[in-house]
Amino acid sequence: MVRTLAICSALFLVGCVGEAPVDETGQALSDSELVPKGKGFLTRDASAGKTGGGGSQTILYHNGPVMTGTTNVYYIWYGNWSGNSATSILTDFANSIGGSPYFNINTTYYNSANVHVSNSVHYVSSTTDNYSQGTSLSDAQIQTVVASAINGGKLPYDTGAVYFVLTSADVTASSGFCTNYCGWHTHGTINGGDIKYSFVGNPDRCPSSCAAQTTSPNGNAGADGMASIVAHELEETVTDPDLNAWYDRRGSENADKCAWTFGTQYSVANGSKANVKLGTRDFLIQQNWVNSGAGFCAMSF
Repeated sequence: MVRTLAICSALFLVGCVGEAPVDETGQALSDSELVPKGKGFLTRDASAGKTGGGGSQTILYHNGPVMTGTTNVYYIWYGNWSGNSATSILTDFANSIGGSPYFNINTTYYNSANVHVSNSVHYVSSTTDNYSQGTSLSDAQIQTVVASAINGGKLPYDTGAVYFVLTSADVTASSGFCTNYCGWHTHGTINGGDIKYSFVGNPDRCPSSCAAQTTSPNGNAGADGMASIVAHELEETVTDPDLNAWYDRRGSENADKCAWTFGTQYSVANGSKANVKLGTRDFLIQQNWVNSGAGFCAMSF
């Protein structure tokens, strides 16, 4: 989003028919507060005790584009990832999510020509960035990281892709990582084209805020936590790439409406919880909003 993983728990409440919508405190919400504008995904601790973002809020189409056909994925490993199994875990995740019953949920979303999002994701390649913008990244610097990877020939220029900036645990994002969000997605003009990209922070920096569990299916809580964030941002990007397609009256996109909800879970050998097997690995990733009937959170469609 730059949107950021907005959680089901952003909890804006809507008043009676004919009345202005209000938030939890009864304050009126302006029109600008009802559209996606980024950083909407609350952290796990901030969402404690709140209900899911789905509720009575129907997700609506606002005439913007969706990403059709195969969505390409590129990773930018920012910071120090030496010896970290995350590079294998998250690459396997990107290689396995396309074609899955989980990602198939996104095929319930479509554009103005009734062309639906495809259940097709292709992990293409990755590159590294050794702290080119320091250890505290502004939103503008995150876009610079993406632009530099493209302009420097490290990654292809691809308007049909999502570029993920994945940061090591010693890196933060100054607009609110760990306090307001765990990740986000947005789009920007790079070389004259509309490029979609996402920031995904490392939950090892703030486990209580951005990791669902400290012991995880693949033995790396930071990487396993990032997998759920990547899933969230990827599905929001394909269904709302320019922040003007699919979202509800509170500005929640599809993954926002189910954030920090995991559905039925099972235990793996190390005692951690998982809810889906993708490729050869188990993961605990959040549910997504099925755009069917009244809509609902699920792990497959």
